Amino acid sequence: ICHYNQVMGFFYNNSGDDKWDKGQLILVQVVGSLFCCFILVSNAMVIAAVITNKRFHYPFYYLLANLAASDFLAGIAYVYLMFNTGEVSRQLTVKGYFIRQGLLDVSLSASLANLLVIALERNISVMNWKVHSNLTKRRVILLIVLVWAISILMGAVPSMGWNCLCNLSVCSQLAPIFSRSYLIFWSASNLVVFLVMVAIYMRIYTYVKRKTAVLTAHTSGSISRKRTPIKLIKTVMVVLGVFVICWTPGLVVLLLDGLDCKSCNVMKLKRPLLLLAVLNSGINPCIYSYKDEEMWTTIKNLLRCIGNGTRRQRSTKANARPLSSVQDTGNSQPPSEEIKNDDQGINFSL
Repeated sequence: ICHYNQVMGFFYNNSGDDKWDKGQLILVQVVGSLFCCFILVSNAMVIAAVITNKRFHYPFYYLLANLAASDFLAGIAYVYLMFNTGEVSRQLTVKGYFIRQGLLDVSLSASLANLLVIALERNISVMNWKVHSNLTKRRVILLIVLVWAISILMGAVPSMGWNCLCNLSVCSQLAPIFSRSYLIFWSASNLVVFLVMVAIYMRIYTYVKRKTAVLTAHTSGSISRKRTPIKLIKTVMVVLGVFVICWTPGLVVLLLDGLDCKSCNVMKLKRPLLLLAVLNSGINPCIYSYKDEEMWTTIKNLLRCIGNGTRRQRSTKANARPLSSVQDTGNSQPPSEEIKNDDQGINFSL
């Protein structure tokens, strides 16, 4: 028997109830909404900085902007999740729940795929000892399209049939209509990608250290870090490190749930680990700005433009009038003298 027409309350009762205190839920929604606004604004500023600054028109920064786009989507997914939690989540339809979880899965898959593509791009540039790789814009666009295609596919897999709607005995606790086998696949595949990226960056780091030592031995001075790929590598390694710290605990818990660990009490770990994952999307723009001075300068200029845009338009219109009047009058008398002459004319006529 398949339960396509049941509301989510039916599945929560089957897998394990997830109750929220009303006051706690309101607090989470208020604080979470403010933080999600920061996620949306900060990542939008990173994307705008890459678009407006021609110095960022390179493959690395295009991929970095795509990573910010995935974090932007994560902010939307978290807002949707917060306001469809608690009693509201029990009234969701199966389709509504697939949308809620699908947004989260797509955003995480996109972030992970972007980091993997960035790692490969950095590997190409470092092996050629260049700050930026020789990838053409066409190839970068194809990579970005491929990232989102894979991410959407990963998020849509449960709704395409890999679920437990027809077999409630294999349902997971954390995602009541997701099959435990899917959680094992999803979490294990993401953890494997983590290990691959760590291996790539370890290879890059080893190569850079060896190359720097060789170049330093044959030069009188130290190598300028701004002329080497080292600076960008450090930025990406920090982003990757934060991503692994924020997401690995949650993926491990998902894996334990998929393995049907009865003694792990995964439901108690659900909320704090989700909060840790939310923090990652807000930390990334801070890392870009802190590690890249040009990025921070561009973002500040954009903020000034947004804040002073209306004022500049008004001041431009206001300043245009006096300038035009001065040009028209040329060598005319000052206003005070004109007033005096007018007064004399009035007195004479009287």
